Amino acid sequence: MPNTSSLAHLPADLDNYDRHILRILQQDGRISNQQLADEVGLSTAASWRRVKALEERGILQSYKAQVDPQKLNYGLCVFLLVSLLRHSKDSAKAFEEAVKVCPEVLQCYAVTGNADFVLRVIIPDMATYDHFLTEKIFSLPGVSQVKSNFTLREIKYETAIPV
Repeated sequence: MPNTSSLAHLPADLDNYDRHILRILQQDGRISNQQLADEVGLSTAASWRRVKALEERGILQSYKAQVDPQKLNYGLCVFLLVSLLRHSKDSAKAFEEAVKVCPEVLQCYAVTGNADFVLRVIIPDMATYDHFLTEKIFSLPGVSQVKSNFTLREIKYETAIPV
């Protein structure tokens, strides 16, 4: 259970029941409402109402399955640091729209520092990565520099937000 003093920034109307529900659903999004209610200590109706309220507020955004990329032969995970030629709103927007449609790009962040964007890419092998860079990234207008950082091994991968 997270240290409650580190959770002071959470919305004041998010009570212990809501936080408990969020912790459970982040670990098992397929849990039945009955099981959730039992674990949290609420009636099934109260549990359902709270989950619906969290969904309506946009706190609970979606329910997804976590897939092991290695089992699907995605052998490489690469972090790309991408710099643009110009720092204009239009060039950034064009880049953002282009990477949104690339299925290999799992995450893309606009960042400060030595690059303009950081992308997390999964790809089967080096030949496919070479093709991805050449055909999809280097062909984008406005890209000036790309640095690739290949992961050696995953140390920690967490999707649950502390609540």
